Amino acid sequence: MEQAVAHSMAALGAVTDRDWTAVRAGRLEWSCRETAAHVASDLVAYAGQLAGRAQDAYVPFDIALDGDADNAGILHVITTTGALLAAAVRTTPRSVRAFHPYPFRHANREGFAAMGVAEVLLHTHDMAEGLGVAYEPPAELCEFVLTRIFPRVRPGPAPWPTLLWATGRGELPGREPVTAWRWCNNPVLRSERLDLEGVTPAVGASLSVAGDGGFTWVGGAPAEGTRVGAGIGVAQYEEGAFVPEWGMYVLVRREDDRAVGAMGFHGPPGAEGRVEIGYDLVVEARGNGYATEALRTLSAWALGQDAVHTVVAVVEETNVPSQKVVTRAGFTEVSRREGHITYELRAA
Repeated sequence: MEQAVAHSMAALGAVTDRDWTAVRAGRLEWSCRETAAHVASDLVAYAGQLAGRAQDAYVPFDIALDGDADNAGILHVITTTGALLAAAVRTTPRSVRAFHPYPFRHANREGFAAMGVAEVLLHTHDMAEGLGVAYEPPAELCEFVLTRIFPRVRPGPAPWPTLLWATGRGELPGREPVTAWRWCNNPVLRSERLDLEGVTPAVGASLSVAGDGGFTWVGGAPAEGTRVGAGIGVAQYEEGAFVPEWGMYVLVRREDDRAVGAMGFHGPPGAEGRVEIGYDLVVEARGNGYATEALRTLSAWALGQDAVHTVVAVVEETNVPSQKVVTRAGFTEVSRREGHITYELRAA
């Protein structure tokens, strides 16, 4: 957040002598002054959501620029509100989620940070375009945004042109222009004892290469199956086939915010209305019913979607504990083949 603001201030600080009220911000309907005020308002609103732990709506407040604030003063406001959001992100616990309307009505601290960085990068671009200033933010900031709140966007040749294309501000060879867009925070489902946290491409990349994904794991590290599943999700993202709600979820124990395993879908439902589900728990967390609890929750969610009527689980014939998990979750055996048992759970 601080890096994004500093880079923006360096670009816009060179043209504070211009009349920002008279200049339109790129393709927006707003003037550059109105755009700057919008950025400051969004940054402090995001900070307020996290600090106030808002759950059902935005905290009902806003800020307004003094009428006689000059352009340098406006940039000072953006620096200040950016610092407030950075502080809120630093001091908010990992497990906290606060209200944001799209698409799942909540975001965690990484989500709010990514939205704040996106506001700064994109609207600095708009203002710079209107004011005739060259501006290109660091690639790592653009990638931070793309891999956290643009999971459906297939990576392009470079992060900044990809982010501009994804938000209707530029073109990419071989891709149709974007005329409408929204960013997407990760989904979270709740069971009796667990939070099932949807894995973003950024988290998946960490988990797939021996990282912890930002989680504290029971036993110190995720199971190998979790790393394999994360790698599949990363491959889907790179192909432009990643759908957040039909990906992998990390199972986090609410009592101590420790991850016990992962569960997820092999992909979105096909035309026949079937989805396949898989899971993996760390050894130290097994025997506590976590897998059964999570499987019931995720399967019930899937069967509640119009496109799904059957959830499938395939288990090795030698894996008796996993067979017990699926049967306790209500699945029924339908076939055996080549050392594997296929189970199904159908909509009522």
